[in-house]
Amino acid sequence: MSCSVLGEDELGTGLIALPGVYRPQADTRFLAAALGDEDVGPRTEMLEIGTGTGALALHAAGRGARVTAVDVAWSAVVTARLNARRRRLPLRVLHGDFAACAARRRFDLVVANPPYVPSPRARPPSHGPERAWDAGPDGRTVIDRICSAAPALLRPGGVLLLVHSGMCGAPQTVDRLAGARLAAEVTATTSVPWGPVLRSRRAWLESRGLAAETDQWEELVIIRARRP
Repeated sequence: MSCSVLGEDELGTGLIALPGVYRPQADTRFLAAALGDEDVGPRTEMLEIGTGTGALALHAAGRGARVTAVDVAWSAVVTARLNARRRRLPLRVLHGDFAACAARRRFDLVVANPPYVPSPRARPPSHGPERAWDAGPDGRTVIDRICSAAPALLRPGGVLLLVHSGMCGAPQTVDRLAGARLAAEVTATTSVPWGPVLRSRRAWLESRGLAAETDQWEELVIIRARRP
């Protein structure tokens, strides 16, 4: 089983990435910046949904948080465990669906960079690297599940940090979280150049009204929701 080593970035020293594991990109760094604004320390119990390489989980563990990281891909679980060992940081990494893995537990902080790219497929793939980004025709398959599960995952005063594309509808996410009785708002936005996945789907995205012919930049949003 081969692997590659990622270069240094804002999340720390190089990380191992096994084949097919989502590597830290602009959305990861954007979410890391939002995480940096939170009061994270030794008393913080954190859950990361879809950990990938473990970059965000290890970022929080380095600040003393007790972190549980979950991913549906075994390759990501192994990657995150290897990176935790390399950094000599305690990290609990579980394989499976986040709702099942975190059942009956509550956290001070839940962080998620879920699949959010709109896809022509009716259902998200069950395997392959596309599993890390494809999220159904509206890009909301996993986002909506997180919104529904958030109240049960958060302790009173707990915070959810979620990053996704503006194509998925930030107002819809805020409304769903508010409907779950969480205080939610968009706290940050940024724009990044279209990557190869969006470029390959331009005609389909335009046909769905999700993009214009001249679009070259994708808006990313950070949504913060707090349980009263």
